[in-house]
Amino acid sequence: MVKSEGILKEESQLEKLEQIERGRRIKGIRENELKMKKTQLGKAIGVSGQFLGLVEEGKGNLAYKSIKRLKEISGFSSDYILYGLDDNIIKETRKILGKYTDKQIMEAIEIIKEIALFIKSEDKTKKEDNKK
Repeated sequence: MVKSEGILKEESQLEKLEQIERGRRIKGIRENELKMKKTQLGKAIGVSGQFLGLVEEGKGNLAYKSIKRLKEISGFSSDYILYGLDDNIIKETRKILGKYTDKQIMEAIEIIKEIALFIKSEDKTKKEDNKK
């Protein structure tokens, strides 16, 4: 099926808006979180400061390798960098879990798994009882 010219134009406009928003997020990460100049961050992620400026203005896109480096440097998820999906839950979880050892976290995960299995079995039992 061939898309009409109007639909293609609309998709192109949406992609441009997403590119502009992505650039704003990257600029926000650089300025507010990393407190870096364009040239500093550019060098760290493998692009020139000038190109990073174009990206921040919504006039360019970072390659996968640069996004991966930005993710590693900033701690923001690629979902947030690319799509603006809120990753505050991840940040809050990291803060909370930072107080515990890996062993304590793994033990807690096992307990949560057991609780989940218990809840599932209870739900299954209730459904079977309701059928009777």
